[in-house]
Amino acid sequence: MKRVLLTIALVGACAVSALAQQTSAFPPPRTDTVPPSDVQAVDALKNSPRHGEMIDVKMPDGQILKTWIVYPMRPGKAGVVIVIHEIYGLSDWARGVADQVAKDGFIAIAPDLLSGFGPNGGGTAEAGDQTTTVIRQVTPAIAMVRLNAIMAYGKSLPSSNGKTATVGFCWGGDKSFAFATAQPELAGAVVFYGQVPMKTVDGKQVPDPDQVAKINAPVLGFYGSSDARVTSTVEPTTAAMKAAGKSYSPTVYEGASHGFMRQQGSDAALTNYKAAEQAWPLVVKFFQDRLK
Repeated sequence: MKRVLLTIALVGACAVSALAQQTSAFPPPRTDTVPPSDVQAVDALKNSPRHGEMIDVKMPDGQILKTWIVYPMRPGKAGVVIVIHEIYGLSDWARGVADQVAKDGFIAIAPDLLSGFGPNGGGTAEAGDQTTTVIRQVTPAIAMVRLNAIMAYGKSLPSSNGKTATVGFCWGGDKSFAFATAQPELAGAVVFYGQVPMKTVDGKQVPDPDQVAKINAPVLGFYGSSDARVTSTVEPTTAAMKAAGKSYSPTVYEGASHGFMRQQGSDAALTNYKAAEQAWPLVVKFFQDRLK
């Protein structure tokens, strides 16, 4: 019961943090080297030259995952990147991230992990402004089953080279880290302001050593110094990963907040944009190295 309450509390805290910044006050510059901000996503998708479409991915139990897929404009086979959305579900912004991933040369697959949990069996679109409540039904175990189905689908694509990595944000950052513990064939995991699976010891949340021990893939993490709740886990996670002999490379950006990749224009100094501008080339290089 305590674990359930803690999970709800963490999701709620993530929602409050993100909602506090939901409207960008200072639109950042728009380039094609980083994903769009929240206020730029619709136009970025509208003007993209890449082919993106919504598809149905069937899971082993017959359920359907609504999924956005974007193909890179390049010859030959490419690696697959699973884009794991925030607590807001498969939003325009999450689809915009997928489009950027494809622009950078990879097959981007962004599943709506809320599929089937929204009103009338729908997903993000049907949940509307209740998305942050509906997403609590997507337990870690359910998310792992769904991500495994997406990974299998990606490997089956004729244009796939058979290698898969993940990138996740906020709630999706947690799931990207967790998938690295659950999927031994994962080539790499990128985590934006997400945590490794935790456990309670003497009333305190610490990285779960049993879960850390299962990680095979290198993990690349990005955090904002103003995001105390999540960023405070970086140091103990670094120690736990090092003790287990795992690869974990975190970067904390001074002045950046939780959700900085989406909320690139949330302050006059464009601190979040600068963090996004510095982080994304590292993500691309990581995928290039891990998915070749």
